[in-house]
Amino acid sequence: MIEKTELHTGWTLSCNDTARPGLPETIPATVPGCVHTDLLAARLIPDPYLDVNEITNDWIGRCEWVYRLSFDAAPETGRVQELVFDGLDTIATIRLNGEEIGRTFNQHRTYRFDVSSRLRAGANDLTVTFHSAYAYGAEMEKQYGYRPNNYPGPGNLMRKMACNFGWDWGPTLVTAGIWKPVRLESWDRARLTETRVSATLAGSDGVVTINAKIAAEQDGPGCSIVAQIGGVSQTIEVGASGEASFKLTVPSPQIWWPHHLGGQPLYPLLIELRDSDGHMLDSYSKEIGFRSVRLDTAPDEHGSAFTFVVNDVPLFACGANWIPDDCFPSRVTAERYAARIDEAKAANINLLRVWGGGIFERDEFYEACDRAGMMVWQDFLFACASYPEEEPLRSEVEAEVRDNVVRLMPHASLIVWNGNNENIWGFDEWGWRPIIKDGVSWGLGYYLDVLPKLCAELDPDRPYYPGSPYSGTMDIEPNDDRHGCKHIWDVWNDVGWEVYRNYIPRFCSEFGWQAPPNWATLEESVHDAPLTPQSHGVFHHQKATQGNEKLIRGLAGHLPVPDTMDDWHFATQLNQARAIRFAIEHMRSHRAICKGAVVWQFNDCWPVTSWAALDSAGRRKPLWYAMQQAFDPRLLTIQPRGDKLAAVAVNERTLFWRAKISGKRVRLDGTVLAEFEFWRLLCDRFEAKEFELADDIATPDDAANEVVVVQMLDKRAFHYFVEDIDLKLPKPEMKVSVSATADGVDVTVTAGTFLKDLCLVIDRLDPAAVVDSMLITLLPGESHTFSIRTRRTFKAEDITQGVVLRCANDLLP
Repeated sequence: MIEKTELHTGWTLSCNDTARPGLPETIPATVPGCVHTDLLAARLIPDPYLDVNEITNDWIGRCEWVYRLSFDAAPETGRVQELVFDGLDTIATIRLNGEEIGRTFNQHRTYRFDVSSRLRAGANDLTVTFHSAYAYGAEMEKQYGYRPNNYPGPGNLMRKMACNFGWDWGPTLVTAGIWKPVRLESWDRARLTETRVSATLAGSDGVVTINAKIAAEQDGPGCSIVAQIGGVSQTIEVGASGEASFKLTVPSPQIWWPHHLGGQPLYPLLIELRDSDGHMLDSYSKEIGFRSVRLDTAPDEHGSAFTFVVNDVPLFACGANWIPDDCFPSRVTAERYAARIDEAKAANINLLRVWGGGIFERDEFYEACDRAGMMVWQDFLFACASYPEEEPLRSEVEAEVRDNVVRLMPHASLIVWNGNNENIWGFDEWGWRPIIKDGVSWGLGYYLDVLPKLCAELDPDRPYYPGSPYSGTMDIEPNDDRHGCKHIWDVWNDVGWEVYRNYIPRFCSEFGWQAPPNWATLEESVHDAPLTPQSHGVFHHQKATQGNEKLIRGLAGHLPVPDTMDDWHFATQLNQARAIRFAIEHMRSHRAICKGAVVWQFNDCWPVTSWAALDSAGRRKPLWYAMQQAFDPRLLTIQPRGDKLAAVAVNERTLFWRAKISGKRVRLDGTVLAEFEFWRLLCDRFEAKEFELADDIATPDDAANEVVVVQMLDKRAFHYFVEDIDLKLPKPEMKVSVSATADGVDVTVTAGTFLKDLCLVIDRLDPAAVVDSMLITLLPGESHTFSIRTRRTFKAEDITQGVVLRCANDLLP
């Protein structure tokens, strides 16, 4: 049987750069980890997430670092001994007992070295020297020549997490280290070297396809593979080739569904490699979900579709983009993955897109998505840059794709492989063409040839798509509304969020709007006195080009320019929430054409003003609540249709939605001016159903003082005839009461006046507290109860209006 010995304790770290004063000769090292986290633990650097400390740590990525370990071993004749590194970041030389055993150039691969003849009985000395990624990048640029890159650093010239070198939401913290587990494996006769597992449906049956390869000692014994799942087992002999391929059919298994449609039953799969006497030599286990998936890109009357079809059901993807959850990925635990995915699920997100400028996440991420019913769109790791297709990069790409496709393909949650992020778009529209001369590679061969061939060979049951955005062919510009998947970035960069309505994409895989992190997160990470949008720390934690200017420009026509830091913070967070809710409701109302809205972005890797819904401390921004409302499987929204208004019911549930729909046009003081009631509006499953509003509802007498309210069961939608800056919102009046609950407190607010987008900013009182709802609009006399999870106690006087309890009314003069 294979024996595995983890090599995680006893490591030390040292710097080979003698010009760095003040560093001890050796530093305790944690594995898995990285240089930055070890220096932080030893209190040798300031926390790069605080204030402007990032810039004081820039030297770390330019140095050479050495990890050292002495470990005991007992070499045994007849057994193969291998050192296995699940992840090395990135340019490394490995030596055992002073002898070089290998060099690595790829953060995204697993490396295995046979050390059978090099191990000593007793103590062995292992060193891993990490060379500067900057220095390696300079060497590669000499070899390849310049390739356009939308962000600093040589991330496109090596296989390393590109956002390490800085992004418009992330710091420049160029890491090095043993970022995944390392171990010594000992085996005799044979072991599994590659186990490819895919599961799908064939009619009512579940089908598991297994392709296994083994490594065997010369003249090793014959082997067999035994696989079992769902009460079905099969044994197959391994031939002379060292490979075996077979299928297991599980009759009528329970089906895995995205969480808004059904359950997520998972079946344990066990594969054992046995010798001719039945003794187990190696094993492999996974939890498998049975489902089918395809990507419909067929031509239609609107252009060509881009629709994910899961278990033969065409879905609308309510999604968000996922970036690395920490600049130092080894700090992200299985529990943190699960908590983040639970937060996405609670926001009614059913798809996370793992973005191509980051990493292939660890197994725990995909396992948590399997359990949660969270669909995963997985980018291959190419983003916002042109990439050489020559050696040695080409072979590294092929090796990393093989490693990660094989590793991730068993997961039911994974529904698509995507070739790149914005690179085809960049070549087409970002001015790369004049720089990339004829015959110079820039990555297209990866997206249209290498990657689809590897996916077809390794994982034929899952769709592959060349890029995001991409229109399905190089003959049509890559960001065309009518074809493929689209990114919308003129909104935010150049124009206001009202322009979202100019687009009806087939599938929008990126769109977003910025806002600062929550107040508690800002205060924890920035210590400027006073805090202002332009103070050094706040400004440093804004990485987007002219980001603060765009925040203010984006308020134009919607909200007044704020005068205070408190108002700046609330107004920009509120504007972010409104922008994304506006876009999602618009796209979902056109469900017959558009089949996905994937917000940029869900999470943050450090405390920063960004497009995220959940800040780096895991606190929900107002955007999180806007997404929860706009992604509700049953949505009621009011949308323009020509010169009319329509109430649109959108139903992503498995049952039809039939209910009374009613509405009214009212003055802001609550006076009803016109009303209607329709006894039964029927919205079938997976449908958007429009109900045209009569002119007396849709036409105002005094646009600045009126609102349309439409209700269908517990769903309510509002329509305003003018924006807040022109709306006669009254000075807010309300009554507040507080009562204790089993896990916190309830805060009930009763409106004395019309209150628009009421928010309880609980982190102002308790940074650890979580409130269940936000962005609540109340007519005079109506009440709403906010439920707060907290260990603290509060009184009504603690819920101060204009600080803890805020609404849009506060922002108007």
